[in-house]
Amino acid sequence: MRSVTTYEELKDLLARAYPDLSKQLQRIARFALEQPHEMALGTVATVAQATEVQPSAMIRFANALGYGGFSEMQQVFRSHLLERSDSYRERIERMRRKKTNGVHAPAGVLHQLVNQSVAELGHLEEKVLQAHLKAAVKLIAAASRIHVLAQRRAFPIASYLAYALSQLELRTHLLDGAGGMLGESLRSIAPGDVLVAASFRSYSPEVVDAAAQASHVGASVIAITDGPLSPLAPSASVCLDLADDSDLPFRSLVAPLCLAQALVVSTGHHLAEQAAGKVLRQARRREAAP
Repeated sequence: MRSVTTYEELKDLLARAYPDLSKQLQRIARFALEQPHEMALGTVATVAQATEVQPSAMIRFANALGYGGFSEMQQVFRSHLLERSDSYRERIERMRRKKTNGVHAPAGVLHQLVNQSVAELGHLEEKVLQAHLKAAVKLIAAASRIHVLAQRRAFPIASYLAYALSQLELRTHLLDGAGGMLGESLRSIAPGDVLVAASFRSYSPEVVDAAAQASHVGASVIAITDGPLSPLAPSASVCLDLADDSDLPFRSLVAPLCLAQALVVSTGHHLAEQAAGKVLRQARRREAAP
């Protein structure tokens, strides 16, 4: 059977194949149509748990539809998820239909976005646990190499982190995927390294996969994301969760960039304290020497 490549084709295929599927595979089929977002971002294990089947059933389901495996089928759901993301023009049109007085003028837009950003910053300390921030700092300071990855809306966070951490004289690499080389860059990640990955709804599948790959090879993953249900969370050694459940058409980057800056400055303090402690220990050893 030739595997279909679009979500619409897949829906038609499921409708035709459904009567002949086992009860277990029918359960997966219903979940796939009702929760395409979860199919796009979940792992075999998480989707199997959600549908109350064994992970092997997910493979059989994909095979029954003509795919070589779950990952191949999942690409169709991921493509569908990206296609469904509204364009900026569509989001602005929704804002215009609300007809808020004065908000469409540049001054009104600026005022609205400033207020939203101030509100986000006001809750940032409550959202990010200090214990998680300290754990992330310790991982970064002790890492052999630091790899930073984010795409689309979150890319400025990765760009800033790569620049700022390198200014602390830490071995830092921005994984920008230029020239289609993201896969090659990921293969250089090794145990003892740290991957800092940032992604928000709609999550970048490449970033989610990279975090899983880094965790699999024994690297530590620090996730900067928007909620405990983020697909980055299962791969993360430390999850800096902004708890952003906002449905605003244009979500601000002020809070995650402030968090990134706090991460860098805190790492700088940690490194300085380590250096001062080392000098103090050396001085004490010299004093104790006969």
